[in-house]
Amino acid sequence: MEKDCCKRTKIRTPQEYKRLINRLNRLEGQIRGIKNMVENNSYCPDILIQTSAVQSALSAFSRELLSNHIRTCVSEDIRAGKYETVDELTETLQKLIR
Repeated sequence: MEKDCCKRTKIRTPQEYKRLINRLNRLEGQIRGIKNMVENNSYCPDILIQTSAVQSALSAFSRELLSNHIRTCVSEDIRAGKYETVDELTETLQKLIR
């Protein structure tokens, strides 16, 4: 049986949406670039450097998303007395820093 809580959604501002999608589009392009490097038999350290750049970009995406989440969802839930959101945030942070 599925829980209703798993179907939560978030309405993002147009600016937030655009920033996140732009970051994801850049990541997608970087991944395609790495794939092309492998297909073209590029030197391993060159591929690893690009892989590191993708990891940094993905971390930046996650930090922005987390920051937005705390500023909106978490703070709104706390103001509404929904303190279980703090537990959810703590669990999420624990998964992120593994």
